Amino acid sequence: MKFGIVLKLFLLTTTLCLLITGTIYIGQTIFFKQYYENQKVNDLKSSIKSFEKQYLKSNGNVQSIQQLEQDFYRTHNTWITTLDQNGNIISSNDYYAEIKISDAKNSNQFVTIPLYHLLKGEDVYKDTPTIIIGEEVDLYTIEKNNIIIPFYLYLAQNDSYLVNQFIWTKLDKEFQMDHHKEFNLQDKIALTIKYQSQYHSNFQISQSKGIIQNVRFPDQNDVSSIIYSNSLFMERISEFQTDLLFNEENHFTTIKTLDYEQNGIKYKLFIDPVKEKNGNISYIFSMASLQPVDEAAQMVNDYFIYLIAFVLLLTILASFYYSIKIARPLLKINNSTRKIAGLDFSERIEYYSKDEIGDLSQNINLLSDTLHSHITQLQQDIEKEKQLENTRKEFISSVSHELKTPLSIMKSCISILRDGVASHKKDYYFEAMEKEVDKMDRLIIDMLELAKYESGTYRMKMESFYLDKVIEHICHELHLEIEKKQLTIHKELNSIKVLANQHLIEQVITNYITNAIRYTPLNEHIYISTIVENEQVKVCVENKGSHIPVDQLEKVWERFYRGDTSRQRSEGSTGLGLAISKNILNLHGVKCGVMNTSDGVLFYFYLNMNL
Repeated sequence: MKFGIVLKLFLLTTTLCLLITGTIYIGQTIFFKQYYENQKVNDLKSSIKSFEKQYLKSNGNVQSIQQLEQDFYRTHNTWITTLDQNGNIISSNDYYAEIKISDAKNSNQFVTIPLYHLLKGEDVYKDTPTIIIGEEVDLYTIEKNNIIIPFYLYLAQNDSYLVNQFIWTKLDKEFQMDHHKEFNLQDKIALTIKYQSQYHSNFQISQSKGIIQNVRFPDQNDVSSIIYSNSLFMERISEFQTDLLFNEENHFTTIKTLDYEQNGIKYKLFIDPVKEKNGNISYIFSMASLQPVDEAAQMVNDYFIYLIAFVLLLTILASFYYSIKIARPLLKINNSTRKIAGLDFSERIEYYSKDEIGDLSQNINLLSDTLHSHITQLQQDIEKEKQLENTRKEFISSVSHELKTPLSIMKSCISILRDGVASHKKDYYFEAMEKEVDKMDRLIIDMLELAKYESGTYRMKMESFYLDKVIEHICHELHLEIEKKQLTIHKELNSIKVLANQHLIEQVITNYITNAIRYTPLNEHIYISTIVENEQVKVCVENKGSHIPVDQLEKVWERFYRGDTSRQRSEGSTGLGLAISKNILNLHGVKCGVMNTSDGVLFYFYLNMNL
């Protein structure tokens, strides 16, 4: 009940303060952004009118116009240029191609065409254009008011073309209305020229062949070429020119303002018609980004975040008394007990008041610690019991399987002796039974040892010793078996101290070398080496002989593994040596492995150096 009252008081205070702050925030941000945007638009309109007066005074001087555009851009950070009555840039004298017309109708006529509608300036700055002087081209143009406007240029040498996408989109749209077949680009243009009188009569579409005489591209470092690098601005100019050509631009006498948005950024387009002294209409075309307006509005928004934070702080202070005295400790106790019920004992109640709530908090902490300790111990005991049970099951299963063969042999020998069938071979059968008993004895010892390592309860003692001395000692112990098969042992050993359990590592090395002796043919070689790698020692034992099948390489570590007949374990082997070795190395936390070499098999393992 008390918690409910505290929550209601807190929510009421918070809601009231946020409502007042939110009302102020919404009203002021909307007003500020709209005011700022209108103010910037009006200032730019005034600046464009001032630019218009200076433009008229220039009398069409290109250098003067370029200087005016540069000064306007530096002052207002706004792109601006001047267009003639057909939408071409008046001040563009550094971005064109001069073509000599070579067809019969207009032989030896020179035509200069602007390239900014066909090539993006940013592409020119990145790569060298493929327009080459002397190259043959097909030029498709629209002629209006004695002004030639190119919209398609085919380059024969590179089999490529440059096209004004805005003009071609208009032509292609009208072409698709009357033709429903699929044509390539040049066929569409040819058909459009043929039937162009059906679409428009105020301009003429024509095709000419020519040769590139001169090409000029703007210098990237030249300030006058800055508008070419702005593809968005150039696209709007091309779009405006297309509207003029197709008579889709309404006639207007004052500055026209258009809104445009791309990539989340808003822009304002200003088109100011200017009447020249000769009576022609030119246009001042300008584009300004409203991103600074949005940034200013965002700054106001960021400011209000601090104001809201301050209001929230006042709200928290106003309800501090209710929460600090009653609600907070009870909420923590409730949350902690819920987690304890879900067996999560990580949460502790940090409340130490000298009252009943403080005593309750400490008692819950004590209960949590006690339960956690007992449950953890119980889980560990259960896990150990599961491991032991699995080990026992596997042990019994494996032993029962492996003891069948020797027991069967012994049973057969006893039956023969009992029946007296071969009494003259009595000693032979007794010797055979003795061998089988020895095999079972070794098998049981190895099984017990393997079960000990796999149980997870074995604890070994680590010590420092010289690995090369251990290997030399083992080779000396096995010299009789080595000489019996007339094998040659090659040793490349480093005098290095390692940190491991010496007795267990001796067992691993013995298993490795014994395994090598067993599978090496008579009069062959065994190579034993130690290699230092990244603060570890790699022990390698390679024997000459038949390979292990690739799909069987990882199975050699399994208990009682039997591969193909060429690698059957010989008499006296229990089939547990490599399985025991791998478990010993796992206890040391190091890697081991096996691989086929060019004419044998290599077994290896790692040990940590005693640095």
